[in-house]
Amino acid sequence: MTQDTRFTSYQIFIIGTLALLQFAIVLDFMVMSPLSAQLMPSLKINPTQFGLVVSAYAFSAGASGLLAAGFADKFDRKRLLLFFMAGFLIGTLLCGLAPNYPFLLGARIVTGLFGGVIGSVSFAIITDLFEVQQRGRVMGFVQMAFAVSQVLGLPVGLYLSNIWDWHAPFLMIVVVATPLWFVIAMRMRPVNAHLALQKKQSAAGHLLATVSKPFYLRAFAATTLLATGGFMLMPFGAAFAVNNLGIGMDDLPVIYLATGVVSMIAGPLIGKLTDRYSPMPLFLAGTILSIVLVLVYTHLGITPLWALIVLNAVLFVGITARMISSSTLVTSVPTTADRGAFMGVNSSVAQISGGIASATAGLIIHQTESGMLENYPLLGWVVATSMVICALLFWGITKAVRKRDRALAKG
Repeated sequence: MTQDTRFTSYQIFIIGTLALLQFAIVLDFMVMSPLSAQLMPSLKINPTQFGLVVSAYAFSAGASGLLAAGFADKFDRKRLLLFFMAGFLIGTLLCGLAPNYPFLLGARIVTGLFGGVIGSVSFAIITDLFEVQQRGRVMGFVQMAFAVSQVLGLPVGLYLSNIWDWHAPFLMIVVVATPLWFVIAMRMRPVNAHLALQKKQSAAGHLLATVSKPFYLRAFAATTLLATGGFMLMPFGAAFAVNNLGIGMDDLPVIYLATGVVSMIAGPLIGKLTDRYSPMPLFLAGTILSIVLVLVYTHLGITPLWALIVLNAVLFVGITARMISSSTLVTSVPTTADRGAFMGVNSSVAQISGGIASATAGLIIHQTESGMLENYPLLGWVVATSMVICALLFWGITKAVRKRDRALAKG
């Protein structure tokens, strides 16, 4: 590794801080999936209503991201991060105190309004502070939050929910994330170099200029399809495992723990490979692996615990490869002046499309009186199809980025 690509001590601090923050955000979303087996009978709701709880977060996150996108490049990114993080903590606390379904639905909307913007602000900070040759490794560590949330967060959250009830994991997130807010406030430096590049343009004008660029629209389309798979399959993953695959509630933490350990190991390695070989080959490899295993998984019947653990672990290697490589590629699309707005819109597109996917999945899936979920194989084919189209879009974006960079290098 050359001197230019080594991380400074402050960059290491930023990576660790954003990874911890991503852990809290990811856990807040992912914990809904394993809680589905408890939450639906506890609140006496059906899959359609549960899908609405998941999609409510996504829709509100998408809406707030669009509203914030026009302002995203006009403020210090550190201040934006602190503001939206505070709102996220309040929303998550309300989830932990929710006494019924309507209150929980409202709390998820509040959480989404703030939590949905945090990811785009974090990625804008990464792009501002790290060179393109470093971003694969940075994304590898930051996206490792998905794995850590499975290794530490989900098993602990499920354990607490089994001792008390489904409220406990949300309260745990608040306890973990609140000290991080103060660390960011005291130690992170202002991230405001982009302010000098801003034109005298209204927030609405800046947003309109961003969403009207054809190249950006292609990236937004790819992100739309990228979000489909997770939001369709994951919210009902625990209910499918328990009711269709014959897995006991007490075995769910073991599945998430094993899958998370594999993902933790894979994340940094995939990040290094992304920096060495470029994002697209890793994205294609992850896509092929994911398609095969999604189709296998959604067509399973009663399955031994060990087989499900192996299948989930390998599937998440493919998902991790897609996440890290696509995130790295997307950071190369916007110009510096548009970075915050682009990331905000991109995050909103992912959230909104995910909300539609989750709500659609809730309509497609039918739960019988015995608890089994029907039509899950159909979801597998929908997700596989979206992955193929998404790969084609990212292939074209990669070629366009290379062409633009060569033109800029020639002057």
